[in-house]
Amino acid sequence: MDIFLGQIFTGLSIGSILLLVALGLAIIYGSMGVINLAHGEFVMLGAYGSWFLQSMFGVPFLPCLVLVFLMVAAAGWLVERGIVQFLYHRPLDTILATWGIGIILQQAIRLSAGAELRYVQTPDWLSGSVDVFGVVVASYRLFILAVTGGLLVLTWYVVQRTEFGMKLRAVTQNREMASCYGINAPRVFGATFAFGSGLAGLAGALVAPIKSVSPDMGTSYVVDAFMVVVVGGVGSLVGTVASSGLLGGGSAAIAFVLNDTLAKALVFLAVVVLVRFRPQGLFADRGRR
Repeated sequence: MDIFLGQIFTGLSIGSILLLVALGLAIIYGSMGVINLAHGEFVMLGAYGSWFLQSMFGVPFLPCLVLVFLMVAAAGWLVERGIVQFLYHRPLDTILATWGIGIILQQAIRLSAGAELRYVQTPDWLSGSVDVFGVVVASYRLFILAVTGGLLVLTWYVVQRTEFGMKLRAVTQNREMASCYGINAPRVFGATFAFGSGLAGLAGALVAPIKSVSPDMGTSYVVDAFMVVVVGGVGSLVGTVASSGLLGGGSAAIAFVLNDTLAKALVFLAVVVLVRFRPQGLFADRGRR
């Protein structure tokens, strides 16, 4: 029973990190149809932002999260306003442009902060562990679970219960008709891209204390995040939550029986098979654009 509960918490931990990274991508990809290959670099920027604020200015951890969200959201807004807005309905050009942006961001970090690994200190009040049903769980892992749940509720509320969310859904369904009603579609898309980028940066700041920070750390995260979004279904927050749990739990279970390398390979194979027979994902009513 202890082993079983331990695997459940491991799966939840992996799933929460996947959900954290995929949440912003689900907003951008699901609402705007933009395949943002620089999403992993926004995660990386969030991690480096947390390291920079702590090491250079001694900013406490919680204020770091707020500042990182705002800084990375501003960077995302600049990318959307400066480049992505001119490439809507040109998916191949968007892929190439965001891939190039990702490379530029990686090299900029290498030149400014160096290529060596950086480390973010876990707050003292989260450095211990908690006994949950006989299983010792790191306090910081539980903190990530709680923050992820809060961000999920916040994202749902913004999309479903605010005026901005109503405008976003209107523009997503019919941009021309929404513009006829006075909705500024470019402004809505810019804010949406900024919000999704800010969530990615926040994910990086939260992951930094448990993962080493490096310029290429975002590459693996963007692959996993796309798998979560594809499996869950484009535009479905419920699907994003469910698929992150399935992929996280599946990876943890297979890694426990075999090893991490085979776990990644088998999970990826399962995703390929799913896309072959159900391309719209598990919880989406419409196919991917």
